[in-house]
Amino acid sequence: MSEPLIACLDVASRPAPAVAPGLWFRGWTATHEETQAIAGFREVAEYQPGEFYRREMPCLLGVLREGPPADIVIVDGYVSLEPGHPGLGAHLHGALDRKVPVVRVAKTAYRSAADVVEVLRGQSTSPLFVTAIGIDLAAAAAEVKRMHGEYRVPTLLRAVDQLARQSAMPDRIGTSD
Repeated sequence: MSEPLIACLDVASRPAPAVAPGLWFRGWTATHEETQAIAGFREVAEYQPGEFYRREMPCLLGVLREGPPADIVIVDGYVSLEPGHPGLGAHLHGALDRKVPVVRVAKTAYRSAADVVEVLRGQSTSPLFVTAIGIDLAAAAAEVKRMHGEYRVPTLLRAVDQLARQSAMPDRIGTSD
């Protein structure tokens, strides 16, 4: 069986224009991406507590259209905010045509989130917080732990975060909407 094609996505948190980069890589232990895409968006919804997905979802779907179809998507947005209240990950999973599994990896805890596995990597004593939909949570957490890199945040997750920060600079934004 071949390694899954994984898309790791982020959205630069700023007022319009918003920027969403994505890195696509083959297998959980990949050391570099196969392809990348960056999408810019002139109009984004205002942030509303408990409805973060309304702001981020169009950006994530937009950048996903720019790359190859992924087998798994990794995003920085909780799958579930609390029992019975879906988060960004669950909304994204529902919006994807093929019901692609969505794994959420965050650096900070969300106090009321349900079904979270804490993952320690490298020498760090601060965990990453993993949630998932469409894939077994324990398996997803184990794969995040195996991802390339000796530090708390895996290499390719750090790379997409840096790409989001760099791409959000006003002179580097092109818009696709």
